[in-house]
Amino acid sequence: MTPGGTATTSLTVRNDSDIVEAYTLEVVGDCAPWATVEPARISLYPGTSETVTITLAPPRSPEVRAGDVPLGVRVLPAEHPESVTVPETTVHIEEFHELRTEILPRRRRGWLRGRYRLAVRNEGNTPTRVSFRPEQAGEELRFGFVPAELELAPGESAETRLRVRIGKPVWFGKPAVWPFTVHTTDGAAEAEAEASARPATYVRPPLEAEFVQIPIFPKWLLALLAAILALLLAWFALVRPAVRSAARQAADEVVQPRPTPGGGKNGQSPGTGNGTGTGDGTGKEQGGSGPGVPSGGGPGGPGGTGTSGGGEQSSATIDVQTSGGQAKTGSYTVPQGKVFGVTDIVVANFQGDEGVMTISFGDRKITTIALETFRNQDYHWVTPIEIPANATVTANVTCAKPGTPATGRQAQQCHEVLNVSGVLANVAQ
Repeated sequence: MTPGGTATTSLTVRNDSDIVEAYTLEVVGDCAPWATVEPARISLYPGTSETVTITLAPPRSPEVRAGDVPLGVRVLPAEHPESVTVPETTVHIEEFHELRTEILPRRRRGWLRGRYRLAVRNEGNTPTRVSFRPEQAGEELRFGFVPAELELAPGESAETRLRVRIGKPVWFGKPAVWPFTVHTTDGAAEAEAEASARPATYVRPPLEAEFVQIPIFPKWLLALLAAILALLLAWFALVRPAVRSAARQAADEVVQPRPTPGGGKNGQSPGTGNGTGTGDGTGKEQGGSGPGVPSGGGPGGPGGTGTSGGGEQSSATIDVQTSGGQAKTGSYTVPQGKVFGVTDIVVANFQGDEGVMTISFGDRKITTIALETFRNQDYHWVTPIEIPANATVTANVTCAKPGTPATGRQAQQCHEVLNVSGVLANVAQ
């Protein structure tokens, strides 16, 4: 028999007793789940017989193994149950070959290499050896299977890993798409076809996939570099000369002696500062300062209330580690009574993780970047971005897949580092 088909055989029951007897017929053995008897109960007069039909319908399933299977029918008399009998025969189940294959994912993106999984299940009823053969229109891609062959029992599933690599990177421009196919070879089916000098009865369609090679430098990075270059040129050409001129003018005003109102005794200036000025009240100069010029420390100085100075350089590091398929947020909080003017941030994705990172200053979202597009990234601002006290700098990381660091072994978690630098100053009173 071939699984998936039907066949019939017959059984003749004869009543050799001297009474009317009823018989119950039931299929027993490994064939019982897919065999039936019609009719299942008969009544016979003494010396008479009747033929029943046994229908066999084995399903096309790995559970119905190829080979010889015993078929028995138990005939149980109603009046004399001790005379039960079980006639037997043999059913030969023919081999059939069927594989179910799948490649995941169908589309992979990367700079130079991509990894895929090939899932194979033996849907036939006999053991088989499965091998793989890649095919591509050109010779740009290189393929590797680990393991190269699979030994599968009926109903067994297994996976092999496919590594696709290309030799030359794409530096700029659009991503390059490289389609390819993978053919699955059933060793048992080919051996059977060769032995019978017939073509294989089951042809598996090839698995189709593609590798999308992304450029090393994406378009948005070129636009960002152009914007940074334009800002640097504007700084050196316009802003820096104006700042230097204003600073020089302010310095000249500080060192220039201020005139004092009224004249002192004998032509001497009486001095105007009531704080700790550099004038001594006699009109004489000390340390090259003008007569009676007060310093900023006294009540008449320019200090007053406000910020306590221009602040100091400060930096903070946010370290985020999270497992694949999860999201996690790291943050830095500006201290009470301070304001943080951010001028530089540096993002490190040293493992080559895959996922998304979103950077926010307080309620403002600064940028969202894909982790697989960079290893190290930095941003700079000529005008600082001010973050008030108690506000936070946050780095939200959604880990799609941990990467492979320089050690060559895939990491267990995604690991990103964000460094924020700028000026930390006191809040004005």
